[in-house]
Amino acid sequence: MQKTAVERLSNESALSPQELALAELIATTLNLETRPSDIDPEAPLYGAGLGLDSIDILEIALAVSKTYGIRLRSDDGNNQKIFTSLRSLNQHIQQFRAS
Repeated sequence: MQKTAVERLSNESALSPQELALAELIATTLNLETRPSDIDPEAPLYGAGLGLDSIDILEIALAVSKTYGIRLRSDDGNNQKIFTSLRSLNQHIQQFRAS
């Protein structure tokens, strides 16, 4: 049975368990009023979307480093891609945890 476009879209915007854990880390670290489960995994982290600024991104990088043991460097040329969204940040974390 094929999924409808609405079902596919709903599944794409649903948080995986790892994404939810990361959303909780971000919400706690930044004292966000947004519930972690309400964070759209595809929404931009920086600027529009969650409306985070560069200081918020640095705080997230530090929290991710402490929590997951992954070093995120400020001079990494991939930072714009890594911090595009919750989903892209989670994919980066999972990629490094698997290796």
